[in-house]
Amino acid sequence: MPFIITDPCIGTKDASCVDVCPVDCIHPRKDAPEFEQATMLYIHPEDCIDCGACVPACPVVAIYDSLDSTPASQKDLIEANAIYRNGDPDATAHAEAMVKAHIESHADLMAIPGSERAAAH
Repeated sequence: MPFIITDPCIGTKDASCVDVCPVDCIHPRKDAPEFEQATMLYIHPEDCIDCGACVPACPVVAIYDSLDSTPASQKDLIEANAIYRNGDPDATAHAEAMVKAHIESHADLMAIPGSERAAAH
């Protein structure tokens, strides 16, 4: 799994990363019906080509380039990215449940604005 979107994306969903992705592996898109309900964006690991274009495009520094570089406080979001599947309601619900559990278990971190949260990791 090459790239992981983490909690600075929660509540931000800027989608600059979506715009630069050459293979459309970041979901949901702004024009998708799921966008408003999604807590954050997800990278489909099987579609990602490991190009890295999304990392500098993210204004809140929410994307990490490997499992190893993902901060310990964000490791539970690795699985949410791994299971999310655009257009699959069950997979989406499971990923969203994992994100909501992350929010509940990291209330102190979530109290920090998304634009400043990456620095707190």
